[in-house]
Amino acid sequence: MSREKEIYKVTLVGSVGNVALLTFKFIAGVLGHSSAMIADAVHSLSDFLTDIVVLIFVKISAKPQDTSHDYGHGKFETFASFIIGLALVAAATGIIVAGGLKLVDWAGGAQLPAPGKLALWAALFSIAVKEGLYQYTARKGKKLGSQAVVANAWHHRSDALSSIGAALGIGGAILLGDRWTVLDPLASVIVGLVLVKVAVGLLKTSIGELTESSLPEDTEREIEGIIEEEHGVVEPHNLRTRRIGNRIAIEAHIRMDGDITLTEAHNRATAIEHRLKARFGDTTHITLHMEPTH
Repeated sequence: MSREKEIYKVTLVGSVGNVALLTFKFIAGVLGHSSAMIADAVHSLSDFLTDIVVLIFVKISAKPQDTSHDYGHGKFETFASFIIGLALVAAATGIIVAGGLKLVDWAGGAQLPAPGKLALWAALFSIAVKEGLYQYTARKGKKLGSQAVVANAWHHRSDALSSIGAALGIGGAILLGDRWTVLDPLASVIVGLVLVKVAVGLLKTSIGELTESSLPEDTEREIEGIIEEEHGVVEPHNLRTRRIGNRIAIEAHIRMDGDITLTEAHNRATAIEHRLKARFGDTTHITLHMEPTH
């Protein structure tokens, strides 16, 4: 199965789970009078919408290079991760505002409705399903080298975390009585803050790639080490690296004996390219500029 089809399969599995959960959560939240569960349902809705984003942009990113995109369309996958991060921020903001308004009402003396047991069972069921989807999606995302799929996996994990917060708030409100019904909206606010933290991490990574940030320093040192393994090649310098979707680009200057033939110099550069592609993937974009040592 091709990489694109694998990503489609993983994302569709998550989509089916998200649709089932958001329907169940909305019903449980309304019937169970739980703001935390309704907030959790909104989060599942955002998960479903980001699944659609992944399906659209991964298809675009899989296109080969053409006259208008010499380096391919990999950045579209990074852009999908950015949109997922924004969607998570929007969902988290809505959850925090809704929960905050209920806290204000409670502080003003209003009696908040007690959540029902149906909402608690919905939260516990959601935790199990979403954690399972996270493990499955994250494993596939790492195997496929897809930033968008890994980002979507964190959407599943954040939904599981929000369900844990909802379960604690709902359970506390049920067990401790009417005086503690405030735990339900309080849990929804805490859930929202956790989601903001996750979203910031996703946005930071995708913005870094979209703005051509370099690979980590230890990866660049590894690249230089691989270059220096080739006999007769010394002093790799002017190293430049960046990500293009699920692949990387490497540009470097290397030095070798100026008296060797052009054929020999070419063979050494080709050997370096093979080593780098063996380490970072066949789609790695490599540009080597050769200079004489004397």
